[in-house]
Formats: sequence, C-alpha cells, structure tokens
Amino acid sequence: MFLGLDLGTSGVKAMLIDADQTVIASANASLDVSRLHPGWSEQDPSHWISATKEAVGALKASHGKALSAVKGIGLSGHMHGATLIGTDDQVLRPCILWNDTRSYAEAAKLDADPRFRALTGNIVFPGFTAPKLAWVKNNEPEIFAKVAKVLLPKDYLRLWLTGEHISEMSDSAGTSWLDTGKRSWSSELLAATDLSEEQMPSLVEGTQAGGTLRGELASEWGMASSVIVAGGAGDNAASACGMGTVSEGQAFVSLGTSGVLFAANGSYLPKPESAVHAFCHALPNTWHQMGVILSATDALNWHSHVTGKTPGELSAELGDALQAPTGVTFLPYLSGERTPHNDAKIRGAFIGLGHETSRAALTQAVMEGVTFAIRDSLEALKSAGTSIERVTAIGGGSRSRYWLASIATALGMPVDIPADGDFGAAFGAARLGLIASTGADPLAVCTAPQTAETVEPVSALSQGYEEAYGRYRALYPAIKSTMN
Repeated sequence: MFLGLDLGTSGVKAMLIDADQTVIASANASLDVSRLHPGWSEQDPSHWISATKEAVGALKASHGKALSAVKGIGLSGHMHGATLIGTDDQVLRPCILWNDTRSYAEAAKLDADPRFRALTGNIVFPGFTAPKLAWVKNNEPEIFAKVAKVLLPKDYLRLWLTGEHISEMSDSAGTSWLDTGKRSWSSELLAATDLSEEQMPSLVEGTQAGGTLRGELASEWGMASSVIVAGGAGDNAASACGMGTVSEGQAFVSLGTSGVLFAANGSYLPKPESAVHAFCHALPNTWHQMGVILSATDALNWHSHVTGKTPGELSAELGDALQAPTGVTFLPYLSGERTPHNDAKIRGAFIGLGHETSRAALTQAVMEGVTFAIRDSLEALKSAGTSIERVTAIGGGSRSRYWLASIATALGMPVDIPADGDFGAAFGAARLGLIASTGADPLAVCTAPQTAETVEPVSALSQGYEEAYGRYRALYPAIKSTMN
C-alpha cells in the first residue's frame, strides 16, 4: 500500500492506493484561512498537523489493515507558503500563504533585480516565498532574525513526519530562490534577501526518498518502521503526476480555488515577461509551464455567498446548453491576478449591468470571466513557445459541464473528462510514494486515465465568444488606472 497526503488550502486529503494504483480509501479534514487584513492570507501550521492526524486517523479507523501495509508516503501541498522555523524547529509565526499579496512592494523590488528572472525563469510574484521573507525582514525584524529554516507547507508536514528538513524541485521552483535550469538553490538570490543556503532545506527529486517516517508515528498508525517518505511535489505538479501529465504536449486545466492551465515540457522554456510560471516538474530532468489565475471556483463561491445560493444551484440555473455571452462581463480579480498581469492591487468588477440583468446572467458572467482568464493563460503559454491541442479538466469546477463547454469554446480545443476516479494531487502524491519506495519507472507509473467524455467547442458560439473575450481583454487596462 501507498499513502498520498495532499495539504490543500481548505483541507488535508489522505489517500490509500495499492500496488496496482487502485484507490482503496480516502479521508479529508478541513482547514480555515485567516485574513486579518486586506490582501493577507495565513494559516497556523499546527492546524496542518491536526488535520493530517484527523485524516489518517479516519483511514486507520476504516481501513486499518490496509494502512498498516503502507510502504511509501508521498506529499503534495499548496505552494509558495513561508513557514518560518526557529533553531528548535518551532514555528515563529503563522504561515503566509500563496494567495497573500501583502509583499507586492518587496516583490517589485526583487523583480527589478535582473538576476531573479535570469536564474529562476519567472517573475517574482507577490505570492512567491522570497518577497514574503523580505516583508518579514522589513516589518517583523525580530522574527526574521530568528529564522533557522524556511520551509514550504508540505515540507513542514515532512518535518513532522520524518524530522528532516528536505524539499524537492517542483515546489522549490516557486520560491524565487531556485536556479530552475540547474535545479539547485541559488546562493546569489538567497543573499539578495539576506538569507543563506544553510537556512534552506536540502533538495531531492520528487520521485526520490525524502526521509523515513518517525517511529512514533509509525507505531501510532500501525505501520512498519521503515516507511519511505518521497520528495513529493507542489500541488499542481502532484496533480500532473496523478493525471499522467508528465510528457511533452500533455496539458490539463484545473478549476479549483485557483485556476491553472498546466503544460508538461521536455525542456526548460522560461519566458518571464509572459507571467507564465516555468517550474521544475516532479520527475527528474523535466519541467512544466503553467498560467495561474488566483480566483477560479473561488469566484463562484464569492457569488454564491452574495446570492445565498449554492454553486450547484447557480450552475443549474444556466441549464446544460452553452449560451451566447450576454454583454455582461466579469473580471475575476478578487484577490489580484498573476497570469498575465502580475497585479496584486487589481480587483474584480462586473461591467455591462442593466435592469434586465438576472442572477443567472451574473452567474454566466462569472463563469465566462474565469474562462477568459484561462484563455489569457493559453495566450501566454503560446507566447512562451508551448503548443497545446487539447486539455483534460480536473478540480471541483470541472463537475459543471456548462463551464467545460465554455472553456472548450473559448480555448478552441476539446476538453477531456477523465473516467470516474480521483486523479488529483493526493493520487499523484501516492504515486510518488510508490515510485520512491519501490524504484518503479516514473513514466510507467504516471500514466493518464481513460477519457470518459470529451466536451467539444460549440462552433456556433465561437464568434460570440471571441467578441466577448475581446471586451474582457480591453477592460483590464481600463480599470487598472483606477486601482493603482
């Protein structure tokens, strides 16, 4: 048996698979996000441990025999979070999360240093880890002075699981400290934020061993004392491993809290000015590119909160058949935006409202706004040299056939729906645990699921969607001047 642990923003998921990669069981435990000030987003790392204990405890209660046979554990987690550890491995402050934008000024200052883009292959985004440390230095100097290690969220879980300070390439590529082409820490970039390699975890590939489960936990969970914990992956790379998106030309679109258009690459293809992320993949000597939007299902969740209807009820009001854009446009920049704008201050908007605008029209506009943001990512990926002919849909939002039809039409390509099963980050993490503990061939393990259904573009609406996308594109520069 193999265990995948996925630390998400809203919860921890634990998944058991067997040697044939059949999902045996999974369990979840929820997490909350603290937002003390506008643009802030934090979590207490002790809550990650509590949630992991809860999720694994549920598996022990329901599938104790299977859990006792676990030979490898894989880790996945939300990226970029700054988890600051003192000399005694105690947490110094709440973790500053990926969608926290307070460090926009520090990010701009670091990004103005040409070494960062040259070595990391990426813009220094406010959500990345390095500017968060610069913010802590500027605003909480007493905390900064105590930092012995900077860990990413899943790697803090690893510290608890193994006692080791270890990370891997895919997650570390989102810190702004990794030389992404060389797959190693850059002492030069660390020095630019007054840090050193001694304050970073050691690095392994995602498919390699990254520690061994502590005896105390092995005993508590009924496992053997020699369980390997794999290097693992950042959440998007882990999802790619789960989806089999590991070879050149493969791609997926994720409709989760954030939205991602992810393409696997056989070589390193940075183009920072496009605001496309060029990161290491979880498999050795592979890379990937992705466009990232900060509010995908989060936008629909916001609309749900305002209207008092569940996301499912809102989606159901639209029916199954894709409708032509109404002229109402929604900009989904509820917490700023990454690709292609790199703008932490921008905020969302409805444009084109009239007396006749219904709740359903607003829902349609919200879905279209997220769809057009994903189209922005596609255009950015194209400019960076990546060609995509079709995508596979994952994430909670992919349950809406209406939304998938909208994406297929806006992108002008088929959207594949995988066969029933959970092929997300927890599954990808479990696969990495399998590879690390058995030495299996990563490409033989990380295969794609069968396609259950393909959603084709609605050709009759293609022109209307192009016109609506043109309106959408024109609105960002129009509102930017009012918010910056």
